[in-house]
Amino acid sequence: MLRLIFLAGLVFIVLMACSREPETQISMASPKTSLPANDPRPVILAFGDSLTAGHGVELPESYPSRLQKELDRRGLKYFVVNAGVSGDTTSGGLARIDGALDVHPKIVILELGANDGLRGLPLREARQNLEEMILKSQAAGAKVVLAGMTLPLNYGPDYIRDFEAMYGELAKKNHSILIPFFLEGVAAKAELNQDDGIHPTARGYVIVMETVMRSIEPLLEHPRDDH
Repeated sequence: MLRLIFLAGLVFIVLMACSREPETQISMASPKTSLPANDPRPVILAFGDSLTAGHGVELPESYPSRLQKELDRRGLKYFVVNAGVSGDTTSGGLARIDGALDVHPKIVILELGANDGLRGLPLREARQNLEEMILKSQAAGAKVVLAGMTLPLNYGPDYIRDFEAMYGELAKKNHSILIPFFLEGVAAKAELNQDDGIHPTARGYVIVMETVMRSIEPLLEHPRDDH
């Protein structure tokens, strides 16, 4: 499915979103200040780059905010913390993961690596950084959901193959849940991306949220029905 999406040739402009530094304010409070005092709900930490931060849309339209609304709608008592930073690479994520884990999440949705690939950085380094973040998250008591990505065709078949495979291999090795393609159903669809042709629209982020929700569902504790 990943290959078929990229044969359309349009997903390049979507992925370029991850490589750009923030052009406008992304309203991201730190995880510490995002967590209400004495809130008993277990935390889901959405940790990533601009696709997590919700670049270009209002914060309530980002996928973590949409995820919070969906959890609330279903009566699932979780608190979602948005720890997305536009332009972040795996090395940037590794540098800030310890602070983010201070909220003691039960689930970490790890969405990073596209910027490394778009910049042609060595995959060995990206793989190592992702694995360290997975292991740190697990050591902190969290289940990890790893969001897979892919790259434009002009990066060459070998690099793309190794980049795509990196996510599946890491998820299998470290007993994590894999989202094969984070932008499934959104990439290369003009009506689901902003006017700049780069970031998902509010509608696009609804689909991203649904993809994430399907992946985390096996990890969620549902209210007991005592009737």
